[in-house]
Amino acid sequence: MDLNFTPEEEAFRQEVRDFFKENLPDDIRDAVRDGKELTKDIMERYHAILNKKGWLATIWPKEFGGPGWGPVERHIFEEEGARAHAPRIVPFGLSMLGPVLQKFGSKEQQDYYLPRILNGDDWWCQGYSEPGAGSDLASLKTRAVRDGDEWVINGQKTWTTLGQHADWIFCLCRTDPDVKQQEGISFILVDMSTPGVEVRPIKLIEGGHEVNEVFFTDVRVPYGNLVGEENKGWTIAKYLLTHERTGIAGVGFSMQELEEVKALAQRVMRNGKPLSQDPLFAARIAQAEIDLEAMKITNLRMLFTAQKQGAPGPETSILKIKGTVINQEFKDLRRRALGPNAAPFPGSLADTNLDVAPQGNANNAARYFNNRKTSIFGGSNEIQRNILTKTMLGL
Repeated sequence: MDLNFTPEEEAFRQEVRDFFKENLPDDIRDAVRDGKELTKDIMERYHAILNKKGWLATIWPKEFGGPGWGPVERHIFEEEGARAHAPRIVPFGLSMLGPVLQKFGSKEQQDYYLPRILNGDDWWCQGYSEPGAGSDLASLKTRAVRDGDEWVINGQKTWTTLGQHADWIFCLCRTDPDVKQQEGISFILVDMSTPGVEVRPIKLIEGGHEVNEVFFTDVRVPYGNLVGEENKGWTIAKYLLTHERTGIAGVGFSMQELEEVKALAQRVMRNGKPLSQDPLFAARIAQAEIDLEAMKITNLRMLFTAQKQGAPGPETSILKIKGTVINQEFKDLRRRALGPNAAPFPGSLADTNLDVAPQGNANNAARYFNNRKTSIFGGSNEIQRNILTKTMLGL
């Protein structure tokens, strides 16, 4: 197994680097670099720039409008995007629903929804978690009952990321309560403008509005909005989560974080010396860098396997666990390096960087607190460890 990049792959890396240099608007780059909450306008403009180039749906095959990249090209794209301070691609339509429709959807569903995802006509959100059904997702209670040619849906979803912008939501609903939990679930698409759908905001600890509760009260949707087979939605759910967990690892973003923390530690003075010369702080950076290097190698090994097999396996749980832990460590190192300047500031000051912190760090507190979630969402790290012990270690 050769983990070095080929000359063709290095040429592709340069092409991606040049693309971001020439096409990423300054205001988008600055917003990402400074850790500001990204607006819907920024995310839609960024998607449109990538779509014009044909690079938006990075994991889609060419037949559905994607670039047809393999895992290595996607890895290089993500690395260079992070290096350029480009936003993450909003995953719900592109990295979650898109692959599901391509594998399980009908021809009619593929022809209608996939082009609309690429063009930005529909913003999707995810209807998985419920109060009492987060890590134990199979215990979900939201009920969908068939009534003629329609489903009637009642229940509640929670932690619905960016649901306030969404036109559609893909939901896991219980369609048979009398069988084993995993066997009575279906995957259904719901128009958010349907009567009976209500979105309520959840304010996060850093003051942002990123997640929501979504309530369904006698919501009627066409029976044809079912994806795949009735009561077989658990298979789809697991397929979708595998793609989600790969993206959460964010190897490229952690590489960018490492560079920024190192630069910050060289600028900040403690006891007359750069913080980078403090033995304890330097040791923490070194340990985090070692862990990141180990994760990069693990990621490349998985890319090599996926290149041959065509799809990631349960080992993506390793990337999810280590990726989130390492990124949280970099956020904590940045917080400690900033000292009093890492304190929360009013949004108006943080937005303008009025001497409250070194450039790009005024939003540090919000960034730090928001990042605490990553070891929980997408299936908590404790659940990922259970998956690994069962599927890979046979325990």
